[in-house]
Amino acid sequence: MEIRIDKWLWAVRIYKTRTIALEECNKNRITVNGVVAKPSRTIKAGDIINVRKPPVTFIFRVLELTASRVGAKLVPEFLENITPQEQYEILKMQQISGFIDREKGTGRPTKKERRDLDDFLEF
Repeated sequence: MEIRIDKWLWAVRIYKTRTIALEECNKNRITVNGVVAKPSRTIKAGDIINVRKPPVTFIFRVLELTASRVGAKLVPEFLENITPQEQYEILKMQQISGFIDREKGTGRPTKKERRDLDDFLEF
């Protein structure tokens, strides 16, 4: 049995909607066994899937295929997360430095962020 990559990514809850999974495939953020995957690319058990969600790249091994969306508790039956620990450290650093590294034009700080920033900048 084979299934489309966009459908599987949605079914195992990597993406919230199938449309988002399709768009991520079109942006070349999904690779299967090291090859960029189009949304219609079929996968099979044993494939290695890289999902780039900047700034982190998650790596999953396909254990089983499913066409229908599964509950969160059942997800480990369908995929194995083999993401290296350093990727999670990058994610943690991103969360810690969240408001300091705000990209230009992404909006004003919230009231709490403003207070934290003021406390940080006061000597």
